[in-house]
Amino acid sequence: MKLLRVGAVGAERPALLDQDGVLRDLSELVPEIDGELLSDPSALARVREAAAAGTLPALDAEGLRIGPPLGRIGKVVCIGLNYHDHAAETGAATPAEPIVFFKAPDTVIGPNDTVLVPRKSVKTDWEVELAVVIGRTARYLDSADEALAHVAGYAVANDVSEREWQIERGGTWDKGKNCETFNPLGPWLVTADEVPDPQALGLKLWVNGELKQDGNTSDQIFPVAEVVRYVSQFMTLYPGDVINTGTPAGVAMGQPEPKPFLRGGDVVELEIEGLGRQRQELKQA
Repeated sequence: MKLLRVGAVGAERPALLDQDGVLRDLSELVPEIDGELLSDPSALARVREAAAAGTLPALDAEGLRIGPPLGRIGKVVCIGLNYHDHAAETGAATPAEPIVFFKAPDTVIGPNDTVLVPRKSVKTDWEVELAVVIGRTARYLDSADEALAHVAGYAVANDVSEREWQIERGGTWDKGKNCETFNPLGPWLVTADEVPDPQALGLKLWVNGELKQDGNTSDQIFPVAEVVRYVSQFMTLYPGDVINTGTPAGVAMGQPEPKPFLRGGDVVELEIEGLGRQRQELKQA
């Protein structure tokens, strides 16, 4: 299933995109797309049955904003330097273990919402990423199979980053990762049963129509199952938590001087095979 949330900021309603590309209203069936729904097999079964029966009312998608596909996100866990080609382009050694950092849930916006370039920023960068959404409480998982069994679904994320603040200002990466609007997510959450192999997904990103990133999740240093298993050793993952799993080569930071960092007026478009497409116009904060 493709689950999403539509409507004005703060007033999104749950919806479903059916197999014919018709937007369907879920608001009379479930109150929200969130961890409570994703962890409830019977509720998900009711959604599937209603979608198959064709009883869900259609929504007019014309001019309707798509919000982030999840409400009430608990935490956003991120994995850095998780593609061989991205580590190489930045001159970094291949990590021996996953690099973990966080984004605050309030960085998450809709897939086509405006991204704000922070004041005094000169190194705002893009990162197309596969986002993993947790569907079952995960603690001390033992195997790849067990890890994947705790995944509710997948989505497209743009891990927007301010590289000067991330790398040059001391401390952790968090200063360059948590600016407002820095985590567009969506357009929808594709349930795990429709993604048979998360290590076989193409990722692309364009800036002002120019292809910048063209990678595949097969190049991940730590695949999705290992990321989920590993993270569960250090923290409890709850339904509705999100893990951004890293980006392939092609970010501005890895390109020759003068590096083409983002400015107000730029347009970023990104997609992951089978998971949908995003488009953001950038403005100065």
